[in-house]
Amino acid sequence: MSPDPNPLDPYDGILLLSFGGPEKPEDVLPFLRTVTAGKNIPDERLEEVGEHYYGFGGRSPINDQNRALIAALRAELDRREISTPVIWGNRNFTPFVDEALREAHDQGLNRLVTVMTSAYSCYSSCRQYREDLAAATEKVASEGIDVAVDKIRTYANHPGFSRTNSRLVTEAVREVLRGGTEAGDIRLLFVTHSIPTAMDETSGPGDEVGSAYSRQHVALGAAITEEVNATLDTDLSGELVFCSRSGPPSQPWLEPDVNDRLEELAAEGATVVVVAPIGFVSDHMEVVYDLDTEAAATAEKLGLQLVRVPTVGIDPEFVSGLVDLVEERAAVARGEQPAQPSWPGTTPLRSTCAPGCCPNLRTAKPALCGQD
Repeated sequence: MSPDPNPLDPYDGILLLSFGGPEKPEDVLPFLRTVTAGKNIPDERLEEVGEHYYGFGGRSPINDQNRALIAALRAELDRREISTPVIWGNRNFTPFVDEALREAHDQGLNRLVTVMTSAYSCYSSCRQYREDLAAATEKVASEGIDVAVDKIRTYANHPGFSRTNSRLVTEAVREVLRGGTEAGDIRLLFVTHSIPTAMDETSGPGDEVGSAYSRQHVALGAAITEEVNATLDTDLSGELVFCSRSGPPSQPWLEPDVNDRLEELAAEGATVVVVAPIGFVSDHMEVVYDLDTEAAATAEKLGLQLVRVPTVGIDPEFVSGLVDLVEERAAVARGEQPAQPSWPGTTPLRSTCAPGCCPNLRTAKPALCGQD
């Protein structure tokens, strides 16, 4: 009797690809130099940014969260009796992508499917990762290492991510209502990382309307708000706000900033603001500093109660959804046509990016997992 086929064929490994972060204070400056390479930012300015990390012992929370996610993925794969190894690589700190590819080679792995810890479409959350994959495969190829790499589809509207966020927001609002707050006193803010408006305008395939990054967030926020209202019999309105703006003041970035909007809401008479970081997969620095520290301080100053919704993290529904996406991508690689559930909407995002998708506005670079 032949064994059951591996549902991940033709892939023999999974690559978890993330942003990376420092592990200790002496790592902070080298990490920030890597993040800002090519932008000519002086160390004095990087030291100012580094204070965010030094305030947390010089250690980014993202690394431990990736370790936890790898463990959760391993548990879910084992539950499905899938033995495929999970390798970890980062864009900006060890283990770098080339280190991950060498580890894969040492384990005898030849073809990887990549899971990125970013859910949306834009240069910094997708194509830049694809550029790093291309650079790393070229680097290890010079050492005689040949590892093929694909990726799962962008998952902003995959139910494992979107429905998990919806449930978490609904649970947070329900708790506020149970505490005696009237629905009319609650405001709902969906938060994501701000990016330059030019990057947003060019996000998505080159032959489409652009602004995929902001449109995906707005669509998810609207769908979650509708679900909250239907479930809790409320009439809340939600809106998208941003955090973590950087770059020169002369460069337009997506607005409004979450702190500015909190001030406006306080002036409008709001008493409770539910903040949902749907733009992030885990509680890394943009969440624990920008929201849990900075925005929380703004809310306290204004006399607002700030309720922060959890990120999807290692929620079992999210983790299961990631494994579903890996199985789906493997089926596509085998030439099959698997079901591709999507919410909001019915159109799944892409695993192989279209020509001109989310271009590098500084310098054209090779990128894997795309048609250009």
